[in-house]
Amino acid sequence: MSLIKRKIFSVGVSMLMACGASAADLADHSVPSAPSYDAPGTFSWAGAYAGLHGGVAASKFNPFNNGRAPAVGAQVGYNFQAGSGVFGAELEGSYLNNEVRVPVGNVESRFRGAAKAKAGLGFDRTFVYGTAGVTTTEFEGHRLVSGSDKWKSGPDSWKHGYLFGGGVEHAFSGGVSAKIEYNYVINNAVPTTSGGISSRSDLNDNVIEAGLNFRF
Repeated sequence: MSLIKRKIFSVGVSMLMACGASAADLADHSVPSAPSYDAPGTFSWAGAYAGLHGGVAASKFNPFNNGRAPAVGAQVGYNFQAGSGVFGAELEGSYLNNEVRVPVGNVESRFRGAAKAKAGLGFDRTFVYGTAGVTTTEFEGHRLVSGSDKWKSGPDSWKHGYLFGGGVEHAFSGGVSAKIEYNYVINNAVPTTSGGISSRSDLNDNVIEAGLNFRF
């Protein structure tokens, strides 16, 4: 190969190498890679909680009639979650002081405990649910006989019943959530005795309550 041909060949090889390096640079820097990030997770209702509630209880569905009474108390519970389905259990205690008329006088429901099952759907931070459970309520009455003392209904003043209802709860930051809930409490055939006269009355309550829960 002559000297001129060798020079031409060397220049051609050098140009090809330079073009290849430029193409590699363009491939590396012309399209920057997108930054990676983790998508925010969906809120979970699973776990334990405890809280306080307050509201009204009334024998009629309208809780703002003259027969209403305050209902205040506390609750603890635990939820499980599978997809958007949420279910759990809750224990609740309330002080009522709700007075109603019976054939032989007045009866007051004082304290109530409830064991409830809850099931519903979680829409991110909003939980819509139904409730069902059993209750035990302390009833106390006043005799109509002049000068008599208080009596208590039943052998130990406590009557077992059951409830059903539903509610909606919304979660905020810091593990705090707020709820509003309605429950219909059924106490059938509560025994009362006064002046030798016995009777049995259905003492049912419509309870509307609002509350706060603290999750941990």
